[in-house]
Amino acid sequence: MFYQVLKYVLLGPLLRLLFRPRVEGLEHVPEEGAAIIAGNHLSFSDHFLMPAVLSRRITFLAKQEYFTGPGLKGRLTAAFFRSAGQIPVDRSGKEAGQAAIREGLGVLAKGELLGIYPEGTRSHDGRLYKGKVGVAVMALTAGVPVIPCAMVGTFEIQPPGRVVPRIRRVTIRFGEPLDFSRYAGMQGQKAVVRAVTDEIMYEILALSGQEYVDEYAAKVKEAESASTPRKFPRRGR
Repeated sequence: MFYQVLKYVLLGPLLRLLFRPRVEGLEHVPEEGAAIIAGNHLSFSDHFLMPAVLSRRITFLAKQEYFTGPGLKGRLTAAFFRSAGQIPVDRSGKEAGQAAIREGLGVLAKGELLGIYPEGTRSHDGRLYKGKVGVAVMALTAGVPVIPCAMVGTFEIQPPGRVVPRIRRVTIRFGEPLDFSRYAGMQGQKAVVRAVTDEIMYEILALSGQEYVDEYAAKVKEAESASTPRKFPRRGR
C-alpha cells in the first residue's frame, strides 16, 4: 500500500516534475510476468527514478546498510525502504550472496519484477564496472528474461557524497529483453554464468555509453582508498 502512495501520490509525481526523465524503450518491459531489470548504478537517486517511470511495481535488492544505520536518520531510512518493499542484502561474503539469490528468486517466483545492479555497488567515478554473476544465476534458475537498463545523467545530479541532488534532466533507457533459455539448467557452470553476466553488462554498456572497466567496482574503490595518503591534522607550536 505504501509503495503505491509513494509512487503515485508522494514521491513519483515530484521526481517526474523535477527531473523530467526521458524514457526510452519502455515497451521492452513486460506488462506481466517475472523478469529481471538489470541496470547500471551511478547514484542513490537510481533507486527512485527508475520505479517512478515504470507502470509495474519493482522490488530491488538493497544493501543491508540502508536498514541498519544509526540514529534517527538510520531508523527513518530503514522504515522507508521496508515500506517501499525493498529487500536488505548482506554483501559481506559468499554465503551472503547465496542469501541474496534466494531472496531474488522468491520475488521472481511470485511473477514480479526484480531490480538488480550487477556491479554490486554504486560507481564512484561514473564508469561501468564488471558485473557479479548473481544476476545470471537468478535468470537461469528462474528461467526469466533480463531487461538491460541504463541510467544516464544520474551521476551528474547526485554523485557519491552529495546529499541533495542537482535538478537536471535525466534519461532512462530500457533495452530489448535478453533470453538465456539456451543455457537452461546450466546455472551451476562458472563459465556459463560468467558469459551470461558479461552479455548483460555489454548491453548495459551499449545503452549507457559509459567507459567500461573489467574489474569489480568494490575492489577498485578499496585499492584507491588504500593508496590515498591519510591526512593528519597539523599540530600547533
